[in-house]
Amino acid sequence: MLGAGIFFVWAPATAAAGGAVLLALPLAAAVAILNALSTTRLAMRHPVAGGAYAYGRAELGATGGFVAGVLFLLGKTASVAAIGLIAGGYLWPGSERIVAVGLIVVLAAINATGVRTTAVVSAVAAGLVVVVLLVVLSVAVFAPGSHAASIGWPDAGPDAGPGAFLGAVPGVLSAAGLIFFAFAGYARIATLAEEVRDPVRTLPRAVVVSIAVVLVLSGLTLGVLLSVLGTAGLGASTSPVADAVGSGPGRELWAPVVRAAVAVACIGSMTGVLAGLSRTGMAMARDGELPGPLARIAAGTGTPIFAEFVLALLAIAAVLLLDPARVVGVSACAVLFYYAIAHLAALRAGRDLGLPRAVPIAGLVACLGIAAATPWPALAGVAAAVGLAVAARALVRRTRRP
Repeated sequence: MLGAGIFFVWAPATAAAGGAVLLALPLAAAVAILNALSTTRLAMRHPVAGGAYAYGRAELGATGGFVAGVLFLLGKTASVAAIGLIAGGYLWPGSERIVAVGLIVVLAAINATGVRTTAVVSAVAAGLVVVVLLVVLSVAVFAPGSHAASIGWPDAGPDAGPGAFLGAVPGVLSAAGLIFFAFAGYARIATLAEEVRDPVRTLPRAVVVSIAVVLVLSGLTLGVLLSVLGTAGLGASTSPVADAVGSGPGRELWAPVVRAAVAVACIGSMTGVLAGLSRTGMAMARDGELPGPLARIAAGTGTPIFAEFVLALLAIAAVLLLDPARVVGVSACAVLFYYAIAHLAALRAGRDLGLPRAVPIAGLVACLGIAAATPWPALAGVAAAVGLAVAARALVRRTRRP
């Protein structure tokens, strides 16, 4: 979760919502909390690899699980591409794709050595990111002249009618969908449930702590960026945190520190995403929903090594074909629909889940509403990909019949 999103997502979100992006952050966090409540309860009920694919298959049937799995693979493959491109934008502007491809190859190889290595890399990266982010934000906000920028909040003067705020709603929803990219990583916890000791106790705690930490850091980051860069500057930035600390006298020395922090953050988050991707691919292959070789487990490490490298190749293809803002939109849209299926599974499980029905209902409505407000190319692309996958599955099943 503490990866590329917290260094980048504020720019496209602010471009979509303007100053009202301040409303989009708590909305995205609220959706993340609702999703976490449903998914952690489902993970406790079904402590196996695959996340919402496994929940959907168990509670909604094979087709529901397949659609959830496709959405997860699509969304998180886009996430890997986005993380790599964002890292490249900070580290080597103009050669983003080279950096992204290199990171994917190296981290897929690291993941192939086992889940313990994945956990150590992610933990170290997250700790360094927290420290560096707090330091550079302090430098940005306490420097002279850092509060001169205008936030550009929607007109709330005495002559402003309700239309001034209603007109901001589409932008807020779109921005919330983009910001959700920075929260969505807790799904990786559930996808690794099969390899976690005492998942009933561990998973809920891990998710709650993750969301709380990311929400606090996200709020601080957005507040500082708006204060220093203003709405116009933040919306136009391609590396907002670096721009914030490097926008005044004496602060340009901090820009390399920020770029190094982004690299560390991207390494940590990309490692986790690739691990979650391979486990979902493995679970789907076990059930015959994907080619059988994806279920192969490497001797000694217990990792689905074939799935790891196949999905890394798909992420490389996304890096070569799409830009960062577009893959962030695809990722957010697909993952929101993925969580909508998780909420449907929670509703189907009913009282056995130990969760008030109001939670999955509210989560389902919120996920569908925000996903529908993501940029239309992302929405169209996700719909087309899922439609093609379902059609291909039906065709394969028909040819298998005697």
